[in-house]
Amino acid sequence: MRFPSYTFDPTTGVAAFDYLLDGPEPLRFTETITFPLPHRREVPDAFYRVLDLLHVVAGVSYYKVGASPRIEAPKAVPEAVTAFFTAVYTDGLAEYAYRNQLPHVLELTIDTPGALPDAEISEMSGRPLSAVGGGKDSIVTLEILRAAGLDPVPFSVNPNPVIENVNAASGLPALAARRKLDPRLFELNKAGALNGHIPVTAINSLIAIATAVWHGLGPVVMSNERSASDPNLIWNGHEVNHQWSKGATAEGLLRAAVTAYAGLADPYFSLLRTLSELHIAQLFAGYTAYDDVVTSCNKAFKLHDPTARWCGDCPKCRFVYLAMAPHMPRERLAHIFGHDLFADPAQVPGFLELLGVDAHKPFECVGEAEECLVALSLLTDDAPVLVALRAAVPASAWADASHSAVFTPGGPNHIPPAYRKILDEAV
Repeated sequence: MRFPSYTFDPTTGVAAFDYLLDGPEPLRFTETITFPLPHRREVPDAFYRVLDLLHVVAGVSYYKVGASPRIEAPKAVPEAVTAFFTAVYTDGLAEYAYRNQLPHVLELTIDTPGALPDAEISEMSGRPLSAVGGGKDSIVTLEILRAAGLDPVPFSVNPNPVIENVNAASGLPALAARRKLDPRLFELNKAGALNGHIPVTAINSLIAIATAVWHGLGPVVMSNERSASDPNLIWNGHEVNHQWSKGATAEGLLRAAVTAYAGLADPYFSLLRTLSELHIAQLFAGYTAYDDVVTSCNKAFKLHDPTARWCGDCPKCRFVYLAMAPHMPRERLAHIFGHDLFADPAQVPGFLELLGVDAHKPFECVGEAEECLVALSLLTDDAPVLVALRAAVPASAWADASHSAVFTPGGPNHIPPAYRKILDEAV
Protein backbone atom coordinates (compact mmCIF):
# COMPACT_ATOMS: atom_id res chain seq x y z
CA MET A 1 0.00 0.00 0.00
CA ARG A 2 1.25 3.49 -0.90
CA PHE A 3 0.22 7.08 -0.15
CA PRO A 4 0.94 9.06 -3.35
CA SER A 5 0.01 12.58 -2.24
CA TYR A 6 -2.50 14.88 -0.59
CA THR A 7 -3.64 18.46 -1.12
CA PHE A 8 -5.24 21.08 1.11
CA ASP A 9 -7.15 24.19 0.08
CA PRO A 10 -7.37 26.72 2.95
CA THR A 11 -10.07 28.70 1.14
CA THR A 12 -12.50 25.76 1.29
CA GLY A 13 -11.03 23.72 4.14
CA VAL A 14 -10.92 20.63 1.92
CA ALA A 15 -8.08 18.11 2.20
CA ALA A 16 -7.90 15.36 -0.44
CA PHE A 17 -5.90 12.23 0.37
CA ASP A 18 -4.77 9.77 -2.31
CA TYR A 19 -4.18 6.03 -1.75
CA LEU A 20 -2.83 3.23 -3.90
CA LEU A 21 -3.12 -0.51 -3.40
CA ASP A 22 -0.36 -1.63 -5.74
CA GLY A 23 -0.41 -4.92 -7.67
CA PRO A 24 -1.34 -6.50 -11.02
CA GLU A 25 -4.58 -4.49 -10.98
CA PRO A 26 -3.83 -1.38 -8.90
CA LEU A 27 -6.65 0.18 -6.91
CA ARG A 28 -6.63 3.96 -6.45
CA PHE A 29 -8.73 5.88 -3.94
CA THR A 30 -9.22 9.51 -2.92
CA GLU A 31 -11.05 10.60 0.18
CA THR A 32 -11.81 14.15 1.28
CA ILE A 33 -12.01 15.74 4.68
CA THR A 34 -13.58 19.18 4.98
CA PHE A 35 -12.43 21.16 8.00
CA PRO A 36 -14.49 23.99 9.51
CA LEU A 37 -13.10 27.35 8.43
CA PRO A 38 -11.64 29.61 11.13
CA HIS A 39 -11.86 33.39 11.13
CA ARG A 40 -8.18 33.55 10.24
CA ARG A 41 -7.06 31.62 7.17
CA GLU A 42 -3.32 31.42 7.92
CA VAL A 43 -2.39 27.77 8.19
CA PRO A 44 0.21 26.87 10.86
CA ASP A 45 2.94 24.42 9.94
CA ALA A 46 1.71 22.14 12.75
CA PHE A 47 -1.60 21.76 10.90
CA TYR A 48 0.16 20.30 7.85
CA ARG A 49 2.21 18.07 10.13
CA VAL A 50 -1.00 16.63 11.60
CA LEU A 51 -2.36 16.13 8.07
CA ASP A 52 0.78 14.11 7.26
CA LEU A 53 -0.15 11.76 10.11
CA LEU A 54 -3.83 11.72 9.16
CA HIS A 55 -2.98 10.79 5.57
CA VAL A 56 -1.43 7.51 6.68
CA VAL A 57 -3.85 6.68 9.50
CA ALA A 58 -7.01 7.27 7.44
CA GLY A 59 -5.62 4.77 4.94
CA VAL A 60 -6.79 1.84 7.08
CA SER A 61 -10.19 2.20 5.41
CA TYR A 62 -8.60 1.29 2.08
CA TYR A 63 -5.93 -1.09 3.30
CA LYS A 64 -8.57 -3.55 4.48
CA VAL A 65 -9.76 -4.14 0.89
CA GLY A 66 -6.60 -6.05 0.05
CA ALA A 67 -4.65 -6.63 3.29
CA SER A 68 -1.34 -6.18 1.47
CA PRO A 69 1.77 -7.55 3.21
CA ARG A 70 3.70 -4.29 2.84
CA ILE A 71 2.91 -0.65 3.64
CA GLU A 72 5.18 2.20 2.50
CA ALA A 73 4.69 5.48 4.38
CA PRO A 74 5.31 8.59 2.25
CA LYS A 75 7.65 10.62 4.46
CA ALA A 76 10.51 10.30 6.91
CA VAL A 77 9.17 10.61 10.47
CA PRO A 78 10.41 10.32 14.05
CA GLU A 79 10.49 6.84 15.63
CA ALA A 80 7.41 7.63 17.73
CA VAL A 81 5.40 8.15 14.54
CA THR A 82 6.53 4.86 13.01
CA ALA A 83 5.50 3.10 16.23
CA PHE A 84 2.09 4.76 16.08
CA PHE A 85 1.55 3.90 12.40
CA THR A 86 2.54 0.28 13.01
CA ALA A 87 0.18 -0.05 15.98
CA VAL A 88 -2.74 1.44 14.01
CA TYR A 89 -2.32 -1.10 11.21
CA THR A 90 -1.76 -4.09 13.53
CA ASP A 91 -3.45 -3.65 16.92
CA GLY A 92 -6.02 -1.31 15.40
CA LEU A 93 -6.93 -3.90 12.76
CA ALA A 94 -6.73 -6.93 15.07
CA GLU A 95 -10.50 -7.50 15.06
CA TYR A 96 -10.52 -7.21 11.25
CA ALA A 97 -7.64 -9.71 11.07
CA TYR A 98 -9.38 -12.09 13.48
CA ARG A 99 -12.72 -12.05 11.69
CA ASN A 100 -11.09 -12.50 8.26
CA GLN A 101 -8.45 -14.97 9.52
CA LEU A 102 -5.50 -12.85 8.33
CA PRO A 103 -2.76 -13.42 10.94
CA HIS A 104 -0.12 -11.65 8.81
CA VAL A 105 -1.84 -8.33 9.51
CA LEU A 106 -0.81 -8.62 13.16
CA GLU A 107 2.86 -8.76 12.12
CA LEU A 108 2.93 -5.79 9.73
CA THR A 109 5.67 -3.18 9.89
CA ILE A 110 5.49 0.25 8.28
CA ASP A 111 8.34 1.14 5.93
CA THR A 112 9.41 4.80 5.99
CA PRO A 113 11.98 6.68 3.86
CA GLY A 114 13.99 7.50 6.97
CA ALA A 115 13.92 8.78 10.55
CA LEU A 116 13.64 12.40 11.67
CA PRO A 117 14.58 13.96 15.01
CA ASP A 118 11.73 15.06 17.25
CA ALA A 119 10.28 18.53 16.64
CA GLU A 120 10.65 21.47 19.01
CA ILE A 121 7.77 21.62 21.47
CA SER A 122 5.18 24.39 21.75
CA GLU A 123 2.13 24.68 23.99
CA MET A 124 -1.49 24.50 22.85
CA SER A 125 -3.29 27.28 24.69
CA GLY A 126 -6.92 28.17 24.40
CA ARG A 127 -10.34 26.66 24.86
CA PRO A 128 -10.42 22.85 24.83
CA LEU A 129 -11.97 21.11 21.83
CA SER A 130 -14.30 18.49 23.32
CA ALA A 131 -15.25 15.56 21.10
CA VAL A 132 -19.00 14.83 21.19
CA GLY A 133 -20.41 11.48 20.11
CA GLY A 134 -23.93 11.87 21.47
CA GLY A 135 -23.49 9.48 24.40
CA LYS A 136 -23.33 9.85 28.16
CA ASP A 137 -19.50 9.95 28.32
CA SER A 138 -18.96 12.97 26.07
CA ILE A 139 -21.83 14.78 27.80
CA VAL A 140 -20.15 14.26 31.18
CA THR A 141 -16.85 15.61 29.84
CA LEU A 142 -18.53 18.63 28.28
CA GLU A 143 -20.30 19.49 31.52
CA ILE A 144 -17.19 18.99 33.70
CA LEU A 145 -15.21 21.34 31.44
CA ARG A 146 -18.06 23.87 31.43
CA ALA A 147 -18.37 23.79 35.24
CA ALA A 148 -14.63 24.48 35.48
CA GLY A 149 -15.08 27.64 33.41
CA LEU A 150 -13.06 26.38 30.43
CA ASP A 151 -15.76 27.16 27.83
CA PRO A 152 -15.30 23.96 25.77
CA VAL A 153 -15.93 23.80 22.03
CA PRO A 154 -18.01 20.72 21.06
CA PHE A 155 -16.61 18.91 18.02
CA SER A 156 -17.65 15.97 15.87
CA VAL A 157 -16.93 14.35 12.52
CA ASN A 158 -19.95 13.85 10.24
CA PRO A 159 -22.46 14.79 12.94
CA ASN A 160 -25.86 13.19 12.54
CA PRO A 161 -29.13 14.59 13.95
CA VAL A 162 -28.51 12.88 17.31
CA ILE A 163 -25.17 14.65 17.80
CA GLU A 164 -26.61 17.94 16.57
CA ASN A 165 -29.42 17.65 19.12
CA VAL A 166 -26.93 16.97 21.92
CA ASN A 167 -24.92 20.03 20.87
CA ALA A 168 -28.11 22.09 20.84
CA ALA A 169 -28.99 20.87 24.34
CA SER A 170 -25.56 21.95 25.57
CA GLY A 171 -26.13 25.49 24.28
CA LEU A 172 -22.48 25.68 23.19
CA PRO A 173 -21.52 26.67 19.61
CA ALA A 174 -20.02 23.57 17.94
CA LEU A 175 -17.52 22.83 15.20
CA ALA A 176 -17.78 19.92 12.77
CA ALA A 177 -15.66 18.31 10.07
CA ARG A 178 -16.91 16.19 7.17
CA ARG A 179 -15.16 13.02 6.07
CA LYS A 180 -16.14 11.52 2.70
CA LEU A 181 -14.82 8.08 1.80
CA ASP A 182 -14.09 7.21 -1.82
CA PRO A 183 -17.35 5.78 -3.32
CA ARG A 184 -15.34 3.02 -4.96
CA LEU A 185 -14.72 1.53 -1.53
CA PHE A 186 -18.44 0.84 -1.10
CA GLU A 187 -18.65 -0.67 -4.59
CA LEU A 188 -15.81 -3.07 -3.76
CA ASN A 189 -17.43 -4.00 -0.47
CA LYS A 190 -20.68 -4.84 -2.24
CA ALA A 191 -18.69 -6.97 -4.67
CA GLY A 192 -17.26 -9.02 -1.79
CA ALA A 193 -13.98 -7.29 -0.96
CA LEU A 194 -12.45 -7.87 2.46
CA ASN A 195 -14.09 -5.69 5.09
CA GLY A 196 -14.19 -5.20 8.82
CA HIS A 197 -13.76 -2.97 11.83
CA ILE A 198 -11.19 -0.16 11.70
CA PRO A 199 -9.72 2.09 14.45
CA VAL A 200 -11.91 5.03 13.49
CA THR A 201 -11.27 6.91 16.74
CA ALA A 202 -7.62 7.32 15.71
CA ILE A 203 -8.76 8.95 12.46
CA ASN A 204 -11.32 11.23 14.07
CA SER A 205 -8.85 12.19 16.79
CA LEU A 206 -6.32 13.46 14.26
CA ILE A 207 -9.07 15.36 12.45
CA ALA A 208 -9.94 16.96 15.79
CA ILE A 209 -6.33 17.86 16.57
CA ALA A 210 -5.88 19.43 13.12
CA THR A 211 -9.07 21.44 13.66
CA ALA A 212 -7.89 22.65 17.08
CA VAL A 213 -4.53 23.72 15.62
CA TRP A 214 -6.06 25.65 12.71
CA HIS A 215 -8.58 27.37 14.97
CA GLY A 216 -5.98 28.30 17.57
CA LEU A 217 -7.66 26.23 20.30
CA GLY A 218 -6.28 24.21 23.18
CA PRO A 219 -6.04 20.44 23.53
CA VAL A 220 -8.50 17.89 22.18
CA VAL A 221 -10.34 16.34 25.13
CA MET A 222 -11.83 12.89 24.64
CA SER A 223 -14.19 10.88 26.85
CA ASN A 224 -12.72 7.38 26.67
CA GLU A 225 -13.08 5.41 29.86
CA ARG A 226 -10.90 2.90 31.69
CA SER A 227 -12.57 -0.22 30.30
CA ALA A 228 -11.84 0.78 26.70
CA SER A 229 -8.38 -0.74 27.24
CA ASP A 230 -9.85 -4.15 28.11
CA PRO A 231 -9.46 -6.66 25.21
CA ASN A 232 -12.25 -8.87 23.94
CA LEU A 233 -10.08 -11.97 23.47
CA ILE A 234 -6.59 -13.26 22.70
CA TRP A 235 -5.91 -14.63 19.19
CA ASN A 236 -2.57 -15.94 17.91
CA GLY A 237 -0.92 -14.47 20.97
CA HIS A 238 -2.30 -10.97 20.28
CA GLU A 239 -4.96 -8.99 22.11
CA VAL A 240 -8.06 -8.29 20.02
CA ASN A 241 -9.80 -5.17 21.30
CA HIS A 242 -12.79 -3.69 19.48
CA GLN A 243 -12.06 -0.42 21.27
CA TRP A 244 -8.28 -0.40 20.74
CA SER A 245 -8.15 3.15 19.36
CA LYS A 246 -10.08 4.34 22.43
CA GLY A 247 -7.69 2.62 24.85
CA ALA A 248 -4.92 4.13 26.96
CA THR A 249 -2.11 2.57 24.91
CA ALA A 250 -3.42 3.97 21.63
CA GLU A 251 -3.92 7.35 23.27
CA GLY A 252 -0.31 7.38 24.44
CA LEU A 253 1.02 6.40 21.02
CA LEU A 254 -1.03 9.08 19.26
CA ARG A 255 0.07 11.75 21.74
CA ALA A 256 3.71 10.77 21.34
CA ALA A 257 3.46 10.83 17.54
CA VAL A 258 1.81 14.26 17.41
CA THR A 259 4.28 15.72 19.90
CA ALA A 260 7.34 14.26 18.16
CA TYR A 261 6.29 15.25 14.63
CA ALA A 262 4.12 18.36 15.05
CA GLY A 263 5.76 19.68 18.21
CA LEU A 264 2.52 20.00 20.19
CA ALA A 265 2.66 19.51 23.95
CA ASP A 266 -0.26 17.64 25.52
CA PRO A 267 -2.32 17.81 22.32
CA TYR A 268 -4.82 15.12 23.21
CA PHE A 269 -6.08 13.13 26.19
CA SER A 270 -9.17 11.51 27.66
CA LEU A 271 -10.51 13.32 30.71
CA LEU A 272 -12.45 10.24 31.89
CA ARG A 273 -9.64 7.69 31.43
CA THR A 274 -9.42 6.83 35.15
CA LEU A 275 -13.16 6.18 35.52
CA SER A 276 -15.23 3.06 34.95
CA GLU A 277 -18.32 3.16 32.74
CA LEU A 278 -20.46 2.65 35.84
CA HIS A 279 -18.84 5.65 37.51
CA ILE A 280 -19.44 7.78 34.41
CA ALA A 281 -23.09 6.67 34.34
CA GLN A 282 -23.40 7.83 37.94
CA LEU A 283 -22.08 11.27 36.96
CA PHE A 284 -24.38 11.44 33.92
CA ALA A 285 -27.39 10.92 36.18
CA GLY A 286 -26.82 14.46 37.46
CA TYR A 287 -27.48 16.01 34.04
CA THR A 288 -31.18 15.81 33.18
CA ALA A 289 -31.06 18.31 30.31
CA TYR A 290 -29.91 15.60 27.90
CA ASP A 291 -32.51 12.91 28.66
CA ASP A 292 -34.42 13.56 25.42
CA VAL A 293 -31.34 13.59 23.14
CA VAL A 294 -28.64 11.27 24.53
CA THR A 295 -27.88 7.99 22.77
CA SER A 296 -25.04 5.50 22.53
CA CYS A 297 -26.75 3.01 20.22
CA ASN A 298 -24.80 2.45 16.99
CA LYS A 299 -27.81 0.89 15.27
CA ALA A 300 -29.87 4.00 15.92
CA PHE A 301 -27.05 6.15 14.49
CA LYS A 302 -27.31 4.28 11.20
CA LEU A 303 -31.02 5.02 10.88
CA HIS A 304 -30.41 8.79 10.50
CA ASP A 305 -33.64 9.35 12.41
CA PRO A 306 -33.36 11.71 15.41
CA THR A 307 -36.45 10.13 16.98
CA ALA A 308 -34.96 6.60 16.90
CA ARG A 309 -32.27 6.93 19.55
CA TRP A 310 -32.10 3.43 21.04
CA CYS A 311 -32.84 0.17 19.24
CA GLY A 312 -33.32 -1.63 22.57
CA ASP A 313 -31.82 -4.87 21.22
CA CYS A 314 -28.03 -4.59 20.99
CA PRO A 315 -25.09 -4.99 23.42
CA LYS A 316 -24.62 -1.22 23.68
CA CYS A 317 -28.25 -0.55 24.60
CA ARG A 318 -28.22 -3.30 27.18
CA PHE A 319 -24.93 -2.22 28.72
CA VAL A 320 -25.81 1.49 29.03
CA TYR A 321 -29.24 0.59 30.42
CA LEU A 322 -27.65 -1.64 33.06
CA ALA A 323 -24.98 0.96 33.90
CA MET A 324 -27.51 3.77 34.34
CA ALA A 325 -30.11 1.71 36.20
CA PRO A 326 -28.58 1.94 39.72
CA HIS A 327 -28.36 5.72 39.52
CA MET A 328 -31.80 6.89 38.47
CA PRO A 329 -35.50 6.02 38.90
CA ARG A 330 -36.80 3.35 36.54
CA GLU A 331 -39.33 5.81 35.11
CA ARG A 332 -36.55 8.17 34.00
CA LEU A 333 -34.56 5.27 32.55
CA ALA A 334 -37.53 4.02 30.53
CA HIS A 335 -38.16 7.57 29.31
CA ILE A 336 -34.56 7.93 28.07
CA PHE A 337 -34.58 4.59 26.23
CA GLY A 338 -38.21 4.32 25.21
CA HIS A 339 -38.05 0.69 26.39
CA ASP A 340 -38.05 -1.11 29.74
CA LEU A 341 -35.36 -3.67 28.97
CA PHE A 342 -35.68 -5.33 32.39
CA ALA A 343 -39.31 -6.23 31.66
CA ASP A 344 -38.47 -8.22 28.51
CA PRO A 345 -37.29 -11.83 29.12
CA ALA A 346 -35.93 -11.98 25.56
CA GLN A 347 -33.14 -9.66 26.73
CA VAL A 348 -31.70 -12.21 29.18
CA PRO A 349 -29.19 -13.92 26.81
CA GLY A 350 -27.75 -10.56 25.79
CA PHE A 351 -27.30 -9.46 29.40
CA LEU A 352 -25.65 -12.78 30.29
CA GLU A 353 -23.06 -12.13 27.57
CA LEU A 354 -22.26 -8.75 29.15
CA LEU A 355 -21.96 -10.39 32.57
CA GLY A 356 -19.35 -12.81 31.26
CA VAL A 357 -21.61 -15.83 31.72
CA ASP A 358 -21.89 -16.63 28.01
CA ALA A 359 -19.10 -16.17 25.40
CA HIS A 360 -16.46 -13.44 25.31
CA LYS A 361 -17.04 -9.71 25.71
CA PRO A 362 -19.12 -8.54 22.71
CA PHE A 363 -17.37 -6.73 19.85
CA GLU A 364 -18.97 -3.47 20.90
CA CYS A 365 -18.06 -0.42 22.98
CA VAL A 366 -19.21 -1.89 26.29
CA GLY A 367 -17.71 -2.07 29.77
CA GLU A 368 -16.12 -4.92 31.67
CA ALA A 369 -18.03 -7.88 33.09
CA GLU A 370 -17.07 -6.77 36.61
CA GLU A 371 -18.86 -3.45 36.10
CA CYS A 372 -21.97 -5.26 34.92
CA LEU A 373 -21.92 -7.54 37.96
CA VAL A 374 -21.58 -4.57 40.29
CA ALA A 375 -24.48 -2.81 38.55
CA LEU A 376 -26.62 -5.95 38.91
CA SER A 377 -25.75 -6.23 42.59
CA LEU A 378 -26.93 -2.65 43.16
CA LEU A 379 -30.39 -3.40 41.74
CA THR A 380 -32.85 -4.89 44.22
CA ASP A 381 -36.24 -4.97 42.48
CA ASP A 382 -37.82 -8.09 41.01
CA ALA A 383 -38.08 -7.18 37.33
CA PRO A 384 -38.23 -10.41 35.24
CA VAL A 385 -34.82 -9.93 33.62
CA LEU A 386 -33.09 -9.11 36.92
CA VAL A 387 -34.53 -12.21 38.58
CA ALA A 388 -33.31 -14.40 35.71
CA LEU A 389 -29.85 -12.83 35.73
CA ARG A 390 -29.35 -13.27 39.47
CA ALA A 391 -30.27 -16.94 39.13
CA ALA A 392 -27.92 -17.50 36.18
CA VAL A 393 -24.76 -15.83 37.54
CA PRO A 394 -22.60 -18.47 39.25
CA ALA A 395 -21.68 -17.85 42.87
CA SER A 396 -17.98 -17.68 42.01
CA ALA A 397 -18.56 -14.70 39.70
CA TRP A 398 -19.93 -12.48 42.45
CA ALA A 399 -16.59 -12.63 44.24
CA ASP A 400 -15.01 -10.75 41.33
CA ALA A 401 -17.46 -7.85 41.60
CA SER A 402 -15.63 -5.19 43.62
CA HIS A 403 -17.69 -2.07 44.31
CA SER A 404 -14.65 -0.17 45.57
CA ALA A 405 -12.60 -0.96 42.43
CA VAL A 406 -15.39 0.08 40.07
CA PHE A 407 -15.99 3.41 41.81
CA THR A 408 -12.36 4.28 42.58
CA PRO A 409 -10.53 6.26 39.86
CA GLY A 410 -7.29 4.68 38.72
CA GLY A 411 -5.24 3.14 35.95
CA PRO A 412 -2.90 4.48 33.26
CA ASN A 413 -3.81 7.92 31.95
CA HIS A 414 -2.36 10.98 30.22
CA ILE A 415 -4.45 13.67 31.91
CA PRO A 416 -2.44 16.88 32.43
CA PRO A 417 -2.26 17.97 36.10
CA ALA A 418 -4.55 20.99 35.70
CA TYR A 419 -7.25 18.85 34.09
CA ARG A 420 -6.75 16.04 36.60
CA LYS A 421 -7.54 18.52 39.37
CA ILE A 422 -10.75 19.46 37.56
CA LEU A 423 -11.74 15.80 37.25
CA ASP A 424 -10.95 15.04 40.89
CA GLU A 425 -13.15 17.92 42.00
CA ALA A 426 -15.98 16.72 39.75
CA VAL A 427 -15.99 13.17 41.13
